[in-house]
Amino acid sequence: MANAESERDNDELHECIDQCLACHRICLVTLADCLHQGGRHAESKDLQLLMDCADICETNARFMLRNSDLYSRTCFACAEVCEACADACEQRSEEGLMKACAEACRRCEASCRRMSGGMMSQPINPEAAQHAADLPA
Repeated sequence: MANAESERDNDELHECIDQCLACHRICLVTLADCLHQGGRHAESKDLQLLMDCADICETNARFMLRNSDLYSRTCFACAEVCEACADACEQRSEEGLMKACAEACRRCEASCRRMSGGMMSQPINPEAAQHAADLPA
């Protein structure tokens, strides 16, 4: 029984790594497409969110690949960023690549939330959390 559970956990870990790497790739492709199209597609807030999402997905995959003791925390952070990126992409989901990016972000978010195991009920750094809460929306 323990072996079956361990195998399931390992499958979930590999699935999450795959989702993170897929999300990383599509965020970079979407970023390049937005820059190429210019205009409203190249708004700095959206571009920054795509870069943030690509970076956290790649970083999170690395944490999981090396079986870091902290990967549940990076999974939580990754899920949060993926959710924000998906929300932004869904606002432009009539455009093919944005829709695909939003879908990849949602899949990655769901996988990362499972892997985080409900982590982060308490922030690692309460002062940083308070500072973030004080920033204008």
